[in-house]
Amino acid sequence: MAVTYYYGTGHRKNATAKVWLKDGTGQVVVNGRSLHEYLCRPTLEMLAMSPLALTNLGERFDLMVKCLGGGNAGQAGAIRHGIARALVQYDEALRKSLRAHGMMTRDPRVKERKKYGRKRARRGFQFSKR
Repeated sequence: MAVTYYYGTGHRKNATAKVWLKDGTGQVVVNGRSLHEYLCRPTLEMLAMSPLALTNLGERFDLMVKCLGGGNAGQAGAIRHGIARALVQYDEALRKSLRAHGMMTRDPRVKERKKYGRKRARRGFQFSKR
C-alpha cells in the first residue's frame, strides 16, 4: 500500500520550513526532534500547530518538518505557513477558512538592511557634545 504525502513550503523572516503530511496519529517531528523539544515554548508550539487546530485535523496527520535558517519565532511561523499550504494540497475546500485567518499569506516583514552612515538600519551613531 502506497503512503500519500502532502507537501507545503512555508516562509517567515529568514526561516524556511518544508512540511510533509501523511495519515497518522498526530506525531510531529521537526529536524529529527519532537515539536515540544525543538521549539521549547508553548506559545510557539500553539502558533505552529494553529492550522491543524483550526481545521480539527490535528490527530489525523503525522508531520515531518525540516526547518532551515532564522530563529525560533521565524521557524514557528514558517512551520505554520507550510502546514497551511500542505492542508490545502490535501483538501482545496480548506483554503477559504485558512485564508480568512491569515495562514495562507506569506508575512512579508523582514529585517531592514543596514545603511551607510548609520550604526544599524535606522539608528545613528551616538552624538557627543564635547
